Amino acid sequence: MARHDYPATGAWSVGQPVGNRQFANFPSDRPFALDGGKHLHDVTIAYETWGSLNSDATNAILLCHAWTGDSHVAGPARDGHPTPGWWEGIIGPGLAIDTNKWFVVCSNVIGGCQGSTGPASPHPEDGKPYGSRFPVITVRDMVRAQVRLSDMLGIARWHSIVGGSMGGMQVLEWAVTFPDRVKTIIPVATCAQSTAQQIAWGAIGRRAIALDPKWRGGEYYEAEIGDGPWQGLSIARSIAQVTFRSDNVFTERFGRELADTDADYNGLGLWDRFEVEGYLDHHGDRLIRRFDANSYLIIGKAMDLHDIARGRGTLESATKRIAAKTLIIGISSDILYPSYQQKQIHQMLTQQGTESTYVEIDSPHGHDAFLINLDQVGAPIRSFLEESFNE
Repeated sequence: MARHDYPATGAWSVGQPVGNRQFANFPSDRPFALDGGKHLHDVTIAYETWGSLNSDATNAILLCHAWTGDSHVAGPARDGHPTPGWWEGIIGPGLAIDTNKWFVVCSNVIGGCQGSTGPASPHPEDGKPYGSRFPVITVRDMVRAQVRLSDMLGIARWHSIVGGSMGGMQVLEWAVTFPDRVKTIIPVATCAQSTAQQIAWGAIGRRAIALDPKWRGGEYYEAEIGDGPWQGLSIARSIAQVTFRSDNVFTERFGRELADTDADYNGLGLWDRFEVEGYLDHHGDRLIRRFDANSYLIIGKAMDLHDIARGRGTLESATKRIAAKTLIIGISSDILYPSYQQKQIHQMLTQQGTESTYVEIDSPHGHDAFLINLDQVGAPIRSFLEESFNE
């Protein structure tokens, strides 16, 4: 990547345009306890809402975002939001999650970098970014922060909690940890526990960031433009991007076409590039400008640690805590979270007597199909929500 005008971090910070964000500030006298035994003080959670909460607060839906997502699920790019909503076309008036009917909430996870407390946030003791001082968090920590937000919003029980990928991990943790606070769940393209291969992909990405000398052990926030860990973050994103799509899509879109060649135009130069390499650079470029390297590490580690059975015996015993009616969505070509993982969840729920429906998206687009094939995703979600509302 030839450009060097990247900021040290793409994190949102106080003083920048707020956009559609709202902020929930946890009381200073109530430290937020983490799974790892540490505490965070003066936690802030950034969130956005759509629609209106009804009088008995029974029409609330919580959306949970994936690894590099944030609270901006729907709406155009604007000051404060560098990209359009990540599920634009699913959330809105008359859409699958109809905001004329539902009150929809999405928060930026704790550890994130778009308004919620994370590594780029000021530490309450000295006002400087947490950086390497920010503790390891888990998906359960993310969910417990969302529970506090729910209380502050006056929502005792969500009609449904919906999310894909890491968002689906949060959905499952909600249903296991707080079964009385959710009526239905829709986990999409996710797993009950991260597998060795999923952990391996994450570990390679973290290594790429850690080996970037400009990461500086996590203390890079005062770096000049172009002097932050953008190369490591870009490589990490490139690695992840390969897992988000399928071999067929890469082959059909790029084949073996060259983007540039050597002086003899034969493509045999060591650094002559294929078209697919430019695609990976493009996605790295986009992420660098809106994300934080430390948040990437922290959230990625939380995904690797994900296991609903941790401290609960077996997967089966953990799953028995789920009482919510469930719609599980898998993707036929997903190589990151293969559909057998969603079928496994469906089978465990069905065997224990919990009402569960499995739907598979037939798409060549791989893991990202839940963000691309909106017609196949939206239709079952709409039907499920409408049916469950009347029950």
